[in-house]
Amino acid sequence: MKSWFSHLHPKSDLKLSNKLWEQIQLAKSQINGQPFVVTRFRSVKDSAPGLRKQVEMPNRIRPCWVFTENGKVCVSIRYGSWTLELAKGKPSVEVASADELVVVLETIKQAVEAGELDNQIATAAAGLKSGFQRD
Repeated sequence: MKSWFSHLHPKSDLKLSNKLWEQIQLAKSQINGQPFVVTRFRSVKDSAPGLRKQVEMPNRIRPCWVFTENGKVCVSIRYGSWTLELAKGKPSVEVASADELVVVLETIKQAVEAGELDNQIATAAAGLKSGFQRD
């Protein structure tokens, strides 16, 4: 079943939106002191020769924020190995506390879904794609 979002924006926007949802849930769980685990199905070889089976395994989620020396939080959004510029010349956002972190992540997610970061995503996608091309 396709979401309404996939008809409006390219697949890269949907992918980034899903990753931001995971970051929001991770931030909320860390604030509440509860674990947040996302699971993925992986294909592994079974003990019988030639057989593979699907196993549900936890997927590691790395936070997109770091705490600074003065107690503030810096948030940077990555698309692949590229850091997106949220504003001209500004690759990160500084937030006063962890509580404001969730609000900022939700705002960035809304901006992605509204198409406000399409140029930055397209630039990052083109840069990533150029790294896989053969000369």
